[in-house]
Amino acid sequence: MPRIIPQIFSKNRSQVDGLHAIVISDRDGVPVIRAATESCPEFALRPGFLATFSTGTEQGSKLGLSRNKVIVSIYTSYQVVQISKLPLVISFIATSKANTGVLLSLENELKDLLTDIKAAVEITH
Repeated sequence: MPRIIPQIFSKNRSQVDGLHAIVISDRDGVPVIRAATESCPEFALRPGFLATFSTGTEQGSKLGLSRNKVIVSIYTSYQVVQISKLPLVISFIATSKANTGVLLSLENELKDLLTDIKAAVEITH
């Protein structure tokens, strides 16, 4: 299974100009599996940064909104697309000019892998 993410990452890097990393983490931001280029900003791979999805979702829920499914954060040089697949979160880190719609569509590429990882995570908890 660990080889699958680099294969998917390599395949999609050619399809998505500017894709720096794909990270699958738990809701606390702890990476379960990841693939990244050397140009990926180090801070974007840290658990504290990856956990922002859970924090943002909790704050939105306090406003009376339902739980988020996707959060897209665009910064000056980078964008982060985080997709909820509880108990997992998929994070795509790319340049700010990368096509956000294409990044969102990458979720479909990871469906089978996510099913396997979810089963393993649920067994351990």
